[in-house]
Amino acid sequence: MHMCRQFRHISSLSKYMVLILTGQLHVGPDSGIMNRQGGLSKKSRYVLAIAILFLMAAFASRPGVCFAGTHTIMDAKGRKIHVEQPFSRIISLYGAHTENLFYLGLTTEIIGVSVHDRFPPRVDSKQRFSYHDDPEKFLAARPDLVLIRPMIDNGYPDFVRQLERFNITVVSLQPSDVNEMFAYWMTLGQLTGKTAAAEELVTDFQKKTRQIASLLPPVAARKKVYFEAIHARMKTFTHGSMAIYALETAGGINVAADAPSSRNTNIANYSKEKILAKAQEIDVFLAQKGIMNPVSIEQIVTEPGFHIIKAVADSRVYLVDENIVSRPVPRLLQGILAIGDLLYPDIFAKIKKDL
Repeated sequence: MHMCRQFRHISSLSKYMVLILTGQLHVGPDSGIMNRQGGLSKKSRYVLAIAILFLMAAFASRPGVCFAGTHTIMDAKGRKIHVEQPFSRIISLYGAHTENLFYLGLTTEIIGVSVHDRFPPRVDSKQRFSYHDDPEKFLAARPDLVLIRPMIDNGYPDFVRQLERFNITVVSLQPSDVNEMFAYWMTLGQLTGKTAAAEELVTDFQKKTRQIASLLPPVAARKKVYFEAIHARMKTFTHGSMAIYALETAGGINVAADAPSSRNTNIANYSKEKILAKAQEIDVFLAQKGIMNPVSIEQIVTEPGFHIIKAVADSRVYLVDENIVSRPVPRLLQGILAIGDLLYPDIFAKIKKDL
């Protein structure tokens, strides 16, 4: 039986107990719990009171239990969602949502994923959806929750309004830094009745990153790194973004910490002139590689002017899969380890054995 339904049944039973105790509900004389005058015996009152306290306390101490009406979620668009019971027919239109839902242990509850989702491999068994699809396709699938991100909310408001018009709950989420990522995991847990699993994800991730931090070299001995986001436009990442968090947690020092955000995103403006001005400071040149930045090492090292960068001259230019450094998912830990391997291979060989 689902935990939320269990709680509702026990809550209802407890209400009946309260009514009996207060004399608003009478039980038959053959029930065995009434005294001869037609009221509850002192012993029966005591036993029922203890039962109520035990049942309610037991459920209150369970973080994975979804209490009816307990959770009120506010999404990135300002919607308030009152979660009375876990959503159980979910369509996810963002890869990070999909990945996190699987990490929380949800399988049958995920009835649809984005056309772009590739991880985990189990997404291949799910029906594919897009915000370009006709809303009737969503209606036919009968979701009770559609998870989106602000880009969809802002770019396709008519699509969102049509879903909401048919009483489909739409929730827009996308954390911008690691603290928000932990809160985001907890929100997904609250929406799906998986708060215990979400807490475990957060605890495990934090424990492992603390372990990594304890083994890093002293700050004075750490590598200075430029982390490229988009080569064609000479973009890097903002301070506090997932990618820079991964870099710094792996022991790298971001030489472009002063880079300003581009359009309030986690992508930052940084010109070639600024990169070259710090050419001799850059021990390692990292670039994310993927759909956002389809770059090669050859493109980077042959970029006009880049030959004066210390990392280029020392052949310390590396590519990192964008899926493990830019998304708010537990795989970010893999990104930290991948970057650490490039910066301090000896140290991270030991770290990986201990984790």
